[in-house]
Amino acid sequence: MTILDYILNLDFIGLIKFILPTVSKIMFVIIAYFIIKPIGNKIIKSSIHKAGRTEKISHGRVRTLEKLLLNLFSYALFFILILTILTVMNIPVAPLLAGAGVIGLAIGFGAQGLVSDVVTGFFILLERQMEIDDYVTTSGYDGVVEEVGLRTTKIRSFDGTLNYIPNRLIDGVANHSRGNMRALVDIGISYDANLDEAITVLEDVCAQYRTDDRFKEGPDVLGVQTIGSSDIVLRILGQTENGMQWACERDMRKSIKEALDAANIDIPYPHQVYIEKTS
Repeated sequence: MTILDYILNLDFIGLIKFILPTVSKIMFVIIAYFIIKPIGNKIIKSSIHKAGRTEKISHGRVRTLEKLLLNLFSYALFFILILTILTVMNIPVAPLLAGAGVIGLAIGFGAQGLVSDVVTGFFILLERQMEIDDYVTTSGYDGVVEEVGLRTTKIRSFDGTLNYIPNRLIDGVANHSRGNMRALVDIGISYDANLDEAITVLEDVCAQYRTDDRFKEGPDVLGVQTIGSSDIVLRILGQTENGMQWACERDMRKSIKEALDAANIDIPYPHQVYIEKTS
């Protein structure tokens, strides 16, 4: 008999006798759930990290797969918990599953966006378009990937904003974390400065940074980039580790400014010339 049968028959004594062992069983199932979940999470994490070391998988890929498997495990375990509680309460599960299948089919026709999210998310993971800790630009967002799921992707902008992007809206990914990155510095010098001397000063600065472990290639002075209205722009270019390009550019600008000051080479201020006509 189910709880509903006792209520309909007004058998409250039988209801109490039925509820007490049922409640104890449900409590046992819930306690087992809270014991199994952390154990399962720990097993998944250790297995993923062990496989990552064995197969030499990148750290970002390991973290991406870890979060995905943890989410799938949580959903599956919660689903089993609900079914077990219903079974303990003597509620037939098979008709509910059949009904859920019909309802799910009806919802599926109206939830094409959700299906598109899952399919797109699957291919993003399969093709490794982006992984956790990658710096990417996609769907108008620019930042570091914090999570890649089957339905949504989380990207943290550099101002701290966490963006939740449905996978179906990801129509193109520019991944800035694959391969070495470019550190580019443009510096303007005065027209009155000796161009060869300025290039020599910049080459000396570049030589100091060639021993920096952050640089994988260069940096080198490319030469004159542009001739502006009040300055001549010289360009320096080097290849750095992923994510280190901004720090390298900041450090180089500081060193270049100090070296140019020491050589008495001015970085000109913008200026304008006014011509006044007299009658």
